[in-house]
Amino acid sequence: MSVRELDAEKQEAFAGRVVDVLNDACLGLMTSLGHQTGLFDVMAGLAPSTSEEVARAAGMNERYVREWLGGMVVAGFVEYDPERRTYALPPEHAASLTRAAGSDNLAAMMPFLAMMGEVEQELLGHFRSGGGMPYSAYPRFQQLQAEESARVYDLALVDAIVPLVPGLAERLRAGIDVLDVGTGEGHAVTVLAKAFPASRVTGIDIAENGIAAARASAAELGLDNARFEVADSAAIGGSYDLVTAFDVIHDLARPTGTLAAIAGALRPDGVFLMGDVAASSRLEENVEHPLAPALYTFSTFYCMTVSLGEGGEGLGTVWGEQTARRMLAEAGFGSVEVERVEGDILNLYYVARPDGAAKD
Repeated sequence: MSVRELDAEKQEAFAGRVVDVLNDACLGLMTSLGHQTGLFDVMAGLAPSTSEEVARAAGMNERYVREWLGGMVVAGFVEYDPERRTYALPPEHAASLTRAAGSDNLAAMMPFLAMMGEVEQELLGHFRSGGGMPYSAYPRFQQLQAEESARVYDLALVDAIVPLVPGLAERLRAGIDVLDVGTGEGHAVTVLAKAFPASRVTGIDIAENGIAAARASAAELGLDNARFEVADSAAIGGSYDLVTAFDVIHDLARPTGTLAAIAGALRPDGVFLMGDVAASSRLEENVEHPLAPALYTFSTFYCMTVSLGEGGEGLGTVWGEQTARRMLAEAGFGSVEVERVEGDILNLYYVARPDGAAKD
């Protein structure tokens, strides 16, 4: 057996890549701190300021703020004037790091890194034993996912996602029955219920804490056309004109059963609107995906593992368009169209109708 000769130039280049990974992983955690503390938001509204001034404006401890600022400077996120000892967040950077950036706020994704780190040691054991972890192993997931959902749905659900289905906005305005599967803390439901008061919108989820938060949110908004239930998505009751499932099917223990239940719950002119990760079922086609490493990491640390932990199929984040189309067809959807929303590189949107259903 021949041993491949080491290419010194290639080895050196790869070692540099690994150093970048270490630095960027650390930077992701520091960016998470900047988002959760609101420091990015505060700095976006400040002129170049000292660490004392930044800390005072944010209401935080100066020593911690100063160390965090140091990390942001060496990473190129924040500009530093050594003569004046001032720090500044350029507006071009604020456009990707602040809550004012809405769906463009990439810093909002960074807290998921820390959440994954919290379960690393337990996950390590499953590489040997198999199985997975229960949903309860991720107590912060509901909160983080709710914030992520709000960023997307507040801006895009009514104006960009609903119009992917011709005539759907008009039907919602007239009043139809809607079900949101895997609703979490119910943000999609409250957005739809508020925008279309004549429609009746129900959200279901297996997480009792998520449903409790969703009910509280709907009550606070005074939405009497929104309701929430703790329910199994593979055993849907009732019939609906529209069923939605956003970034949830790949997480489920029984996605096959859920898709079949959705097809069975739709009325003859009903439609299923599913948002899920824009990826391929073929590994080689994901190599150039701009978020490919993140997708496989999220899948390993959460999506696949939670599904397996519930005795499920373990699809994972990167189940891909080909698999999604096949599973929808096997569930009884005779018509499946795949759409994109401009500026959304993460998701594909599937407009699916059961066998025999007429298009609008």
